[in-house]
Amino acid sequence: MLRLRAPAKLNLYLRILGRRPDGYHELETLFERLDLADELAFEQMREGLHLTCDDPGLSCGEDNLALQAARLLQRACEVGRGAAIRLTKRIPIAAGLGGGSSDAATTLVGLNQLWNTGRSVSQLCELAAQVGSDVPFFLHQHPFAIGRGRGERCEVLTGPLPALWHVVVTPKTPLSTPEIYADWDAQKSALTQAAPSITMAVHALRNGPAMAGLAKGLYNDLEPAAIRRCPVIGDIRALLLEGACQGALTSGSGPSVFGLCQDRSHAEQVAHAIHRRGASRWTVHVVRTARDGE
Repeated sequence: MLRLRAPAKLNLYLRILGRRPDGYHELETLFERLDLADELAFEQMREGLHLTCDDPGLSCGEDNLALQAARLLQRACEVGRGAAIRLTKRIPIAAGLGGGSSDAATTLVGLNQLWNTGRSVSQLCELAAQVGSDVPFFLHQHPFAIGRGRGERCEVLTGPLPALWHVVVTPKTPLSTPEIYADWDAQKSALTQAAPSITMAVHALRNGPAMAGLAKGLYNDLEPAAIRRCPVIGDIRALLLEGACQGALTSGSGPSVFGLCQDRSHAEQVAHAIHRRGASRWTVHVVRTARDGE
């Protein structure tokens, strides 16, 4: 049996450049890979694809991205064998943390090994982009990357980069990514906020470890739409900033909010304070940047 980790992600920056003719949105984003991760176990079978999960709240049917990725690889490589896939969920579902996309990417990697299909990373990325816009990022095994196009065109950041510490708070109110983008479409004519350049955040990462520069570069065009649909996001941001986080931002389409912390000790203090405020209705994680290949 093959076991692999499927890491979560944060969007440290997300700017929408416009709506594309194909209905998707052109964007640029800065991904960060986290040590918070699901786990997938793969076992070869004579035929069929069977996905199970320890979280009853997650569908294991044809709408599951991991199962879609498995079927896509099976068809593309004309594989006659099957597989049993067991998913252990640790990343909150529909939370803006990329759990479904990461599970799909890890499934492509796992079955590529299990079935010995010999696909390269670039070939797997072509398949991954058909499953979801964020899926290719999780195939690159690097802590940070810039995503362009729908997010599927990734430019990994190389060289010495800092490991960041965050507190991630997830309200138990899943948000629909298509609905958040639709809300942005409806409101974009009223938007007046000037977006910082993504280069500000990238420069801060490459010239850290001072967190103040990175905090100034945090940005997410989807945050106002997420707050309109889940107002508690604004309350969580305020609590994180109250805890002296350098910055706080909604990740992706939400509802997860992260606070950028000085170090592990600071992150643990902030997480404890949020628990002490009686936020049992939220999921709170202390996370750090994943190392290469983690």
